[in-house]
Amino acid sequence: MNLSNLKPEDGSIHNPKKRLGRGQGSGKGGTAARGHKGAKSRSGYSKKLGFEGGQMPLQRRVPKFGFNNINRVEYQGVNLDKIQSLVDNKKVKGSMDIQSFIDNGLSKKNDLVKILANGTISVPLKISAHKFSSAAKLAIEKCGGEAIIL
Repeated sequence: MNLSNLKPEDGSIHNPKKRLGRGQGSGKGGTAARGHKGAKSRSGYSKKLGFEGGQMPLQRRVPKFGFNNINRVEYQGVNLDKIQSLVDNKKVKGSMDIQSFIDNGLSKKNDLVKILANGTISVPLKISAHKFSSAAKLAIEKCGGEAIIL
């Protein structure tokens, strides 16, 4: 083995075989394989995102309506009847916090939880959540529980 028969390992060279635009003798001189004229042949060309060759692009053809409020806060609603069923199945006793909502599959890790008043609750529970509807808060406090806003 000597310097005359060294070659790179297979797959280690990623550049193309021909160097473009390096004179006529290279076989890819002149237009450098870009063809003649047109935007794609010129330096600095970059196709605009969604450009369809002059045809009206899809994002402009589709009708738009409505309004999306970027400041909207989404809450995961949990009804009182779900909480009562957890108490009946002995999965919860005494108090409920965000972690117990996650453990019982009522919300996900990053969700904000709002307690809603659908159903009834019959045991005094200390419930911690991000928000309560006024009727839910009343129902929890009526049966001797406590509604704690986080």
